[in-house]
Amino acid sequence: MGGDKAPGEIVAGARRAHDELGIPVVLVGPDDGSLGDLGGLDLLVASEVIAMDEDPARSVRTKKDSSLVRCAEAVRDGRASAMVSAGNTGAAMASALLRMGRLPGVARPAIATPLPAPGRGGPPTILIDAGANAECQSEWLVQFAQMAVAYVERRYGTKDPSVALLSNGEEETKGSPLVKETHALLRAGAGVRFVGNVEGRDLLAGRADVVVTDGFTGNVALKSLEGALSAFLGILGTVIGSTPETKAAGDVLVPALLPYAAEVDPEETGGALLLGVDGVCIISHGSSSARAVLNAVKLAHEMAEADLVGHVRAAVAPAPA
Repeated sequence: MGGDKAPGEIVAGARRAHDELGIPVVLVGPDDGSLGDLGGLDLLVASEVIAMDEDPARSVRTKKDSSLVRCAEAVRDGRASAMVSAGNTGAAMASALLRMGRLPGVARPAIATPLPAPGRGGPPTILIDAGANAECQSEWLVQFAQMAVAYVERRYGTKDPSVALLSNGEEETKGSPLVKETHALLRAGAGVRFVGNVEGRDLLAGRADVVVTDGFTGNVALKSLEGALSAFLGILGTVIGSTPETKAAGDVLVPALLPYAAEVDPEETGGALLLGVDGVCIISHGSSSARAVLNAVKLAHEMAEADLVGHVRAAVAPAPA
C-alpha cells in the first residue's frame, strides 16, 4: 500500500517478479478488493495503512495491524524471507527494527544506497548512511562501514572493498568533530580497508566501494545528486528538442546516451538495504513503478539466498557499552 503509485504498480511489480523470475511473493494489504487482480499471489491481510506523512514511530506502535507492521512480522515469523516497501521510509525502518530486532552488537541500523559511477563499469559505490540516523557517534559510523563492506562482498562479489569517509576535504585534518573522530577510528584499524576522506564531488566517480557518513549528511547528499541529475536530464531534453539542428544531433546522440541513462536510473537499482536488522529489508523509492518493484523483489530474493544477514552479523564488531 506504500508509495506514490500504490497499490496498482506495487501489485503489478510483484506479479512480474513471480511470473518472470519465479520468485514467490506475499502481498500485505487489505482484503477489500482495492488491490485488484493479484494474479494468484498470496495475500496477508492487514486492515490498516500508515500514510506517507504519518509519524513513523507513533504509527508503528499504534497501528499494529498496518501492512508495514504485518510485513515485518512475516519476516520475523519465517513466513517471508525479506521485506520490500516503497511506503513511508521511517515507518518501514521502525517496523523492521521493532519487529525483526537489531542484530547482536549493532548500535543502529543504517540505509545502504547504491550510487552509480557512469561510464566506468563495475559495481556502484554504496553510500551509508543515507538517512536512517540524523545524529551519529563515531563508533556507529565504523559499524556502518563494516556492514556496508559485508553487503558489497555479498551482493557484488568484491574482494576487500575499499571504504572512504565523506568530508569537506581529503585531508585528515578536515571535517567536523564527528568526521575527525571517525577518521581516527577507521585509520587505527576497524577490519575494513580505509582509503581516507572523499568529497561530495567524488560520490559518482567510483573513488571507493563504500562511502560512510551520518544519515543527515548522506540523505542531503543523495537528494542533491538526484536533483542535479534530474535537472541535467531536463536541460538536455530541452536543448535537443529546441531546433531542427539539435533534433538531428539528438537522433545520433540519444542512442549513445541511453546506456548512461540506464546506469543512473533509480528504477534499476532495486532500492536501498536497511542493514543491521535481523532480516532483509528493502526500502524502495516512493515513486517506484512496477519495474522498480520487480527489481526490488529480485534484490530481496538474492540477498536472502546469499544470507546477507548472517554475513553482516559476522562482520560487525560489538557495539560500545
